Amino acid sequence: MSSVTHAFAGAMVGAAGMVLSDEGAILADGIEVRSLTVDSHGQISETEYFDLIEWIRETFNDDAGLVASYARKIRPDDLGALGLAIKTAPNLRASLKLVERYFNLVADGVVYRLEESVSQAVLTINHPAPLRPALELRNECALAALALNIKLFVEQELSFEAVTFRHACRSGAQDYRSHFGCEVTFGSTRDAIVLPVAALDLPNRLGDAAVCDFLVEHLKQEMIKLNKDTTLVGELTTLLSKELKNGAPQASKIAATMAISERTLYRRLAQEGLTYRDVLEDAQTRLAQKLLQAGNCSIAEIAFLTGYSEQSTFSRAFKRRVGHTPGQFRGLSARG
Repeated sequence: MSSVTHAFAGAMVGAAGMVLSDEGAILADGIEVRSLTVDSHGQISETEYFDLIEWIRETFNDDAGLVASYARKIRPDDLGALGLAIKTAPNLRASLKLVERYFNLVADGVVYRLEESVSQAVLTINHPAPLRPALELRNECALAALALNIKLFVEQELSFEAVTFRHACRSGAQDYRSHFGCEVTFGSTRDAIVLPVAALDLPNRLGDAAVCDFLVEHLKQEMIKLNKDTTLVGELTTLLSKELKNGAPQASKIAATMAISERTLYRRLAQEGLTYRDVLEDAQTRLAQKLLQAGNCSIAEIAFLTGYSEQSTFSRAFKRRVGHTPGQFRGLSARG
């Protein structure tokens, strides 16, 4: 089950003028009005977090105001070693690469991706679930907080070129433009911050390569603890599952995320008697089975979320590997 760190829930509760205790009690004027289940690692289930967001939206009734308030509540220090590594990285590019690589330590259902072209850099936020109001607001809050904190820890003044969201605007668009300091477009193809590629070279105020390297070693150890399955196939399957919503990823892209060459990835898989396509199709099948059992998505949506461009292609591939069509599998799961 996906989860998020207590800090994000605390910032969301704080943005609405309430307080979240370490034990998960939500207090309004000192009175407990709701509670969350916080595990021994300080994590809250993503399901509870989204329910919390829905509840706060209904109470707060001002999405843009809530987003701006949330952004002011969360700081890198709230993210433990990851936040400190982000601040002490030598420049903005290194900071965003750390977000891309290690953010699942604080929210394992979220994927950030940094893409660079000749003139632009685009930082996108993705989630494998279909869009719904709670997820839309969460993405707004996440990008708003990231944008504000970037401006605080880089050494020079930074301006964004644009911010885009896939969903429709439910609040005042001008309020969003005021917060981000740039044009904000809704109904786009991605949830993203767009900035000049040259901005990635801006130094961080507290940049210290030695300190950052020390913290990154700690993050690597935390990643090992987080992923019980630390085999190559386990890591590869986890990365693929997070990327499938954007289509079946190329091996070169996944290898770069794993900090190895494409040739090394192929060689290591061959040593285990596997190909990249073997692991990709297995990841697609596992994710499809999970989504079919959950029952929240249509088969067409599941085809998209597992990286297929057409439902018919997905259905044929699923039946070839499982022995049942997606509809049959869903029916059997419901009865079983």
